[in-house]
Amino acid sequence: MRLLSSPSFALLGCLLASTASLATADPSAPETSPPQDQDAPAAESVSVSLFGALERMARLVDISYCVGITGVSPPFTCASRCKDFPTLELVSTWHTGALLSDSCGYIAVDHGLERAQDGDRPHEPAVVVAFRGTYSITNTVVDLSTVPQEYVPYPAPDNGTSGSKGRPEHKCVNCTVHAGFLASWRAARDVVLPHLKAVREKYPSYPVHLIGHSLGGAVAALAALELRVSLGWEDVTATTFGEPMVGNEPFVAYLDEAFGLAEDDGYDADLEKRLYRRVTHAGDPVPLLPLEEWGFRSHGGEIHIAKSRLQPAPEDLRLCRGDADPGCIAGADKGTARLKLWQLFFAHRDYFWRLGLCLPGGDPWDWGRDRYNVSESSDEFNDGYNDEL
Repeated sequence: MRLLSSPSFALLGCLLASTASLATADPSAPETSPPQDQDAPAAESVSVSLFGALERMARLVDISYCVGITGVSPPFTCASRCKDFPTLELVSTWHTGALLSDSCGYIAVDHGLERAQDGDRPHEPAVVVAFRGTYSITNTVVDLSTVPQEYVPYPAPDNGTSGSKGRPEHKCVNCTVHAGFLASWRAARDVVLPHLKAVREKYPSYPVHLIGHSLGGAVAALAALELRVSLGWEDVTATTFGEPMVGNEPFVAYLDEAFGLAEDDGYDADLEKRLYRRVTHAGDPVPLLPLEEWGFRSHGGEIHIAKSRLQPAPEDLRLCRGDADPGCIAGADKGTARLKLWQLFFAHRDYFWRLGLCLPGGDPWDWGRDRYNVSESSDEFNDGYNDEL
């Protein structure tokens, strides 16, 4: 089974996506959102600073689609949005192949400055690890129909040479994960971990931010667990877009506990401080796959974009509670997966920007948009944008 990761297939995807986006976009189409459960706790809106941080992560993960096509080159240049990040320093890229275990992405050091219309803005520096997703929603869904595999988080797959000390605090008993996702992370880890450890030695005060879209979101989840649990790195934050379900219920409990997402006797009052942000979008079926009937479950940390098309605003995002908040993607019509192919394709890519095409400015639908136009009264957004990475 092959993923569409070659330049020729990518170019074909670009052309089809551009044509279909112009042909199928309907500005007058009504907005849809999941039905609300009256007994469920009310979801909370996000702050403008968190919105800005998530939008920024969306642009960074979009750049990962250049890997394997036109490439990302030092110091940090590409055909997409690299110019938006003038102080990012490329460390390495990887591309493990075009089979199910395919993994692509890049590691970069963000020295804390971003280019904007009104001048360069400082923010917290960080080490960024971006995992690329698949090009085709069809292949994504097909790739999900694979049998679960036992998940053993420790000792690490390299028999402990990754630097873990003793047994991790968290245990994963009877855990299984999607075999393709695990194979993808194992294919990437031999490249990612050595570079990441070297960067941390050079910049010990920089936190690590893992980001991923689609398949890359699932791989980012497994990578984040290894860094946090096996290696004991506390300053790891994961942000994923359109992440499918990675494992079974014990695995979900394990991830929730490791990232402080578990809800015991009450709800965390400050959901914005969660170390795992799993962004979902109305109409995107991938976060509902693989099917629960196959034993898969979603984990906590969800932030849901309730607006069904671009552009969302901060008030369109909701901080969801628990692993399957009925007011968020879990409340979506399960018949979503029977929508037309193009609808699924674009819903899965519409996260702040239309992700997944390595072209100047991204998808042609986004051309002419400088960063993100929240509203006419954007002062509050601009003021809060720098508060979070």
